[in-house]
Amino acid sequence: MKRLDKSIESLLENYEAYGMVNHSGAINLPGRESVDSIVRSLEELLFPGFLENVCTDREPLRKITMEKVNKLSPVLRREVEKSLAFSVRHGALNCGHEGCGAVAALVVEEFFEELPRIRVILEKDLEAAVRGDPAAKSSNEVILSYPGFQAVSVHRIAHFFWTRQVPLIPRMMSELVHGRTGIDIHPGADIGESFFIDHGTGVVIGETTVIGRNVKLYQGVTLGALSVKKEESNRKRHPTIEDDVTIYANATILGGETVIGCGSIIGGSVWITQSVPPGSRVSQ
Repeated sequence: MKRLDKSIESLLENYEAYGMVNHSGAINLPGRESVDSIVRSLEELLFPGFLENVCTDREPLRKITMEKVNKLSPVLRREVEKSLAFSVRHGALNCGHEGCGAVAALVVEEFFEELPRIRVILEKDLEAAVRGDPAAKSSNEVILSYPGFQAVSVHRIAHFFWTRQVPLIPRMMSELVHGRTGIDIHPGADIGESFFIDHGTGVVIGETTVIGRNVKLYQGVTLGALSVKKEESNRKRHPTIEDDVTIYANATILGGETVIGCGSIIGGSVWITQSVPPGSRVSQ
């Protein structure tokens, strides 16, 4: 036991010297398990009855929805407050005289007000999936089993918090669904409606990517940066994909000034670092 005691003391000294400790009982950092639970609860709100067995007749659905929102709201508010407080401590944000708790409450209230609009956009994403994949037999099948649709659904949530300058939580949300689906969408990416990722494994969409309406990606597509220099972190580093573009498997499109013109088709395994005009057909 003496060796174990020494190991414990050495570990405690290491905590003191190198940090990497989250004092989760205090206003410090959002908890991974909490954010995981929040994502699950939000998916249940977006698609009632698909993730859990509930009766969804109108009156029971009203009761279920009220219970879920009233239960989830304070949990989400607490995690957002932790994230904002983290940003304040690092000088990246000022919560004002009312404090981070008040700001978090406003952000969460706005988010729940925004949820119906998010569902409208997701309905268009769902239509794009059913329309764009001959193997899709129904919208129910897409909601239940398509990883691309799951990744896009969580992205729509994470992107809201990203645009409200909430740190940490959006990345945590995107990485949770990344681990689940193999699809890596940075929460900062601006993605238009009717977006469909078919198959999806290995798709990477960078932070400053802009994607228009009715865009379709296949597995292995990378929308990335030409450079990973830290000093370029505040510049647009990732491409712009205009409306009605299809990008086939394993294509790589890089650079913040690269624009894929409206209606273009990008073939599989191509490497693009320059803009292509509208209506282009690019193949290897």
